[in-house]
Amino acid sequence: MDVLARIRQLTKPDAAADPALLADLASLTDLPALLEAGRLLAKVPASLLGKLKPLRVAITGTFTASGVAPLLRVALLGKGIAPEIHVSGFDQLAVDLSSPSSPLAEFDPQVTLCLLHDDWFVPRDWDPADPEGFSGAVRSRWSMFDNLVGGFTERSGSAVLVHTVPLSPIEMRGVVAFDGRAALGRAWRDLNSDLLGMALRRDQVHALDLEAYLVDAPARLRDERLYRFASAAWTPEVEHVYAAEAANFCRAFMGMAKKVLVLDLDNTLWGGVVGDDGPSGIQIGPMYPGNAFREMQRRAVSLRRQGVVLALCSKNEAAIVDQVLNEHPDLVIRPADIAARAVNWQPKDQNIRALAAQLNLGLDSFVFADDSTFETELVRGSIPEVTVVHLNGDPADHVAAVQRAGSFDVLTTTATDRSRTELYKARAERTSFAESFGTVDDYLRSLEITVTVREADEFSLPRLVQLGQRTNQFNMIGRSHPEARTREMAASDDCLVLVFEVADRFGAEGIVGGVWVSRRDDHWLIENFVMSCRVFTRGVEHTVVQHIVDRAASAGASRLEADFVATDRNKAAAAFYPEAGFSLTDGRYTLPVVPRPQISPDWTTLVVDMEHADV
Repeated sequence: MDVLARIRQLTKPDAAADPALLADLASLTDLPALLEAGRLLAKVPASLLGKLKPLRVAITGTFTASGVAPLLRVALLGKGIAPEIHVSGFDQLAVDLSSPSSPLAEFDPQVTLCLLHDDWFVPRDWDPADPEGFSGAVRSRWSMFDNLVGGFTERSGSAVLVHTVPLSPIEMRGVVAFDGRAALGRAWRDLNSDLLGMALRRDQVHALDLEAYLVDAPARLRDERLYRFASAAWTPEVEHVYAAEAANFCRAFMGMAKKVLVLDLDNTLWGGVVGDDGPSGIQIGPMYPGNAFREMQRRAVSLRRQGVVLALCSKNEAAIVDQVLNEHPDLVIRPADIAARAVNWQPKDQNIRALAAQLNLGLDSFVFADDSTFETELVRGSIPEVTVVHLNGDPADHVAAVQRAGSFDVLTTTATDRSRTELYKARAERTSFAESFGTVDDYLRSLEITVTVREADEFSLPRLVQLGQRTNQFNMIGRSHPEARTREMAASDDCLVLVFEVADRFGAEGIVGGVWVSRRDDHWLIENFVMSCRVFTRGVEHTVVQHIVDRAASAGASRLEADFVATDRNKAAAAFYPEAGFSLTDGRYTLPVVPRPQISPDWTTLVVDMEHADV
């Protein structure tokens, strides 16, 4: 049964669940089929499609874009997100963003997509001989939009996605003078620069450079007949490009970015088979096809510098691979770039499971790229959680194949992201070191663990928000605090937002967790507590709670309360509050802070790094 037939089956009463369908959505490449799939999937209960994360998305704009919602639905479901989509009526953007009682406001979206087209900014009947007048009119319209977005974000906690606006060639060619076209183009680029700049000025606003994504799109911007007849400013092909990138943004917003890129070697990072051709015979260097493989390596290293963990999975002799990585003069990627490797003759699905265990990361954090159909289908079939990229065809296209899915897209990168490879290497050293000790406590004492706690500030807030989005196992309420709420709490005298770092004899882990606390007259409430799985079982969480207990007691509180909401993914944290001495009362954990309980283990050292700590 083909994919569309399976979707139709799911729309029938008493349909059986088909969670395998989501992985097969990728086989739909024909645009009409994608549009039909999206419209059918709107009628399918999310419960029939497996475990998905819900997301409320609103679409508003200045023109008709009927294809965006179904295409976005298909893309989001393929990424494990169950969208509830609100689509506003034609040209409702100004009303939606300005009215607190609009249908969009009542929908209360988590993400709001603002679709813009050129005619909304272009002045009517402007004089081509007056480029300054054109620029001023566009600037005025831009200011109006900026004010609308600013007012909306003050009332709503929704993330807002804007985009650069392509200018119709008809508008550009309507100016006959080349210097006039240059002035027009400059004014338009100023507009798009301002749209991109919104993401840097406003915390809740993010931007897509749609103009850049359309460079490779095999389609016109719009069909003039449909635009005049139905105000459809984009062709379906442009809607498809936008929906794909908007879906990538939504996955990043949900904290679902992949963390590990697992790379094959032969015919992936270099041309040829090193076991047959020898280290000097592989294709890597300044000439084609070696330069295509070299570009693949360069892009992989670039991902590593942005926080993506690189791992190798290759059927080869480890010694000859080591020789190439260490000695080949034309290689870009080096051993220091690789956090883990499985170079042996075992099946690659087994090796990827071993890499996941070594890195202590879930298989759904992995992307596997390989040129072999056999290997990619093996992994796709045996580990469906892993995103698989088949590098077939010309090696010059391999980089685009890895990038296209946006698997590693995040809202922002932090210093912790940029040092992630070193962090995972240090973890491997800790594991090896632990094997020399008789007891776990002896090992933990030998690590010389230091926990540094401080109040969140402008520099640490992005990392804290990212942790809230991406942490599932030690996330006490199973969801993240929105960035706007986090900033509001950090600025309030009635709240306390903490971040904490961990270091030991093997190095610093950076910011690994955070706590959101509300301060009441007689008690303090831990609204949420998140911590990276990198520092599980070291007593770090106990040390942080000890710090909060001490501060609460010093401030005159009688007890510390904490919320916990069980999910399928935070089972590892379910026992923490009871183990720390909390008792469950009326659905909330409670711990008396007078007399002060001893929670912190004796193998950690607490460092308080904040100006106004009451300890």
